[in-house]
Amino acid sequence: MMHGKRIAVIMPAYNAQATVAKTFSEIPRDIVDEIVLVDDQSTDRTFEVARSLGMTPIRHTRNTGYGGNQKTCYREALRLGVDVIIMVHPDYQYTPALIPSMASLVAQGVYHCVLGSRILGKQALEGGMPLYKYYFNRVLTFVQNLLVGQKLSEYHTGYRAFAREVLERLPLEDNDNGFLFDNQILAQVIYAGYRIGEVSCPTRYAPDSSSIGLAKSVDYGLGVLRVSAAYRLHRWGLRESALFSPLDRE
Repeated sequence: MMHGKRIAVIMPAYNAQATVAKTFSEIPRDIVDEIVLVDDQSTDRTFEVARSLGMTPIRHTRNTGYGGNQKTCYREALRLGVDVIIMVHPDYQYTPALIPSMASLVAQGVYHCVLGSRILGKQALEGGMPLYKYYFNRVLTFVQNLLVGQKLSEYHTGYRAFAREVLERLPLEDNDNGFLFDNQILAQVIYAGYRIGEVSCPTRYAPDSSSIGLAKSVDYGLGVLRVSAAYRLHRWGLRESALFSPLDRE
């Protein structure tokens, strides 16, 4: 626990056999109450390795996609009754050392959502982020900030902490089951008026780290722009979006 709040780490896993043990070993168990790993029908031994570490992993009977995996992670964390939920990828791209800082900011009510930003601190390229991904990230973030009225350093990190109330309120089940889920949930957090903070996060790109290729990156980028445009049009009342209309009806 931290500041009287129960903490959960969720790990959406796919083919993370080589890195899940290292990631798990660095999770600060003195403050983390629950660890939820969901294996999205990996083709390697991710599930078996996770179980050998003492976890009780959940295994999908079919591959549901990155967003679909997260939905299961969040459902399970909420079922366990925790107050702060932190997503850490088990591919060791993000250091678990930031968990206490991110959890504290949420547990104390400073922010409702905290992002581990690879752009703050100018370490992204030094950490091995491919050049095209770096500039792709910067351009998308610039456009997104204009459309949704924020000043975030990046929207595309997979290292996130949420207050329970945020995840309970957002219509997560209606979001995309693929990579666009990450962007949709942030747009919804912003639309709902929750406070978002950022902490600088070292970047670690390695052969074992997950990544999507150029073609999928372009497809993702176009999807991100559609989400941001939908946000602006919905906010102006010009076109209703199913991403945000459930939040209006509360």
